[in-house]
Amino acid sequence: MTDLRLAWLGDDFTGAAAVMEVLSFAGLPSVLFTEPPTAALMARFADCAAVGLATTARAQGPAWMAEHLPPLFAALEALRPAILHYKICSTFDSAPHLGSIGAAIAAGLSVRPSRAVPLLTAAPAMRRYQAFGHLFAGSPQGVFRLDRHPVMAHHPATPMAEADLLAHLSAQTDLPGALIDLEALATDPQARLEEALTQGARILSIDSMDPASEAAAGALIWRNRARMGFVAGSQGVEYALVRHWQQTGDLPAPPPPASAGRVARIAAVSGSVSPVTAAQLDWAGRHGFALLPFDARAACGSEADLAAEVARLTAAALRAASDGASPLIHSAAGHDGAQVGAFRHALAASGMAPETAARRIGEGLGRILDGVLRGSGIRRAVISGGDTSGHAMRQLGLTALTALAPTIPGAALCRAHGDGPHDGLEIALKGGQMGSTDYFGWIRDGGGPRHQEQP
Repeated sequence: MTDLRLAWLGDDFTGAAAVMEVLSFAGLPSVLFTEPPTAALMARFADCAAVGLATTARAQGPAWMAEHLPPLFAALEALRPAILHYKICSTFDSAPHLGSIGAAIAAGLSVRPSRAVPLLTAAPAMRRYQAFGHLFAGSPQGVFRLDRHPVMAHHPATPMAEADLLAHLSAQTDLPGALIDLEALATDPQARLEEALTQGARILSIDSMDPASEAAAGALIWRNRARMGFVAGSQGVEYALVRHWQQTGDLPAPPPPASAGRVARIAAVSGSVSPVTAAQLDWAGRHGFALLPFDARAACGSEADLAAEVARLTAAALRAASDGASPLIHSAAGHDGAQVGAFRHALAASGMAPETAARRIGEGLGRILDGVLRGSGIRRAVISGGDTSGHAMRQLGLTALTALAPTIPGAALCRAHGDGPHDGLEIALKGGQMGSTDYFGWIRDGGGPRHQEQP
């Protein structure tokens, strides 16, 4: 590959796929790999303008990140992209001990040294806004500052007690930071950038609230790529770059994306505890989906315990599929339900590390999905949950994703590529807080643009 505009390393699979979606539907062919690709696999996507690589870094500690991220960054850097992007969650999910953005920035800088690291987290298209350094996120109840958000303030792994992103990040890195705020973006962002660099800033948090500030942020990142070619942020980075490229005429308007078409049945697994996902499960149960609870306590036990639960649910899902329903296996229905309480009690009794149990839940759900797809002939699927998606995807033997049809920003329907029986599978990876209430039905219908959420 030559003349790559961008390469990105995702901290989870759903977020990594979201970057590909932004670029692909803007008219820039892009591919997401689930592991460093071989030369033969890379050759299949030689026409791509951007390349991504998904990881499970958001669910890992800093020691794991220090060991595993530099060689992954190096694999992307070898492609000589104009910008190397570490993709983070648009709600800044991170802590010093888990998914540390500071540790990831250090790993990226070890591969691509940069004068400073632009940090663009907001993505207005997804109702993620940053104003004067503070991040706000939308929910069905409205837009909230992150430390008062009904989900993120109570996140089970990385609860957010601070909306000022540089303040939150200061517990994860010693690199000094500076803010490029809305006032600077509206007047002279380059002058503010030079001032921050003169003062020794190494991380530049950039506000974004609307099309004008988003375009200004994209222009600032692109015009300074020669000396600041390593960037951290959500898919807001790509939204901003695309808006800048379109405004300058460097990227023509793409044709409108279309639906992939309705199918009779899909298969889905969910490891999310989000109330948003709980509402989606409720809708699905009333519209042709067979809801099958996965007993997450099995992930806290022996391999035999987990294998038995996988076998039980695979059989149940295949029965549901043979009856014409779309099987949907889920480990929780909200963050405070009986399933979650029982799991937490079992986890405490087992002494198992939470990240180990989470990995085993994701792997178990992935094994169930693998068995259901093999046994039913279903060729469209959903994996719900950011951390779940990475662990589950690896059970399917898939090595690449390309965008197929949009839904809400960040949760498109994709086509999967691999050497096994699931090559060509249509699959959507959905973060727990993402999607309309009828999201699972929307995927069954084939995705595609529409103007409003269905009841």
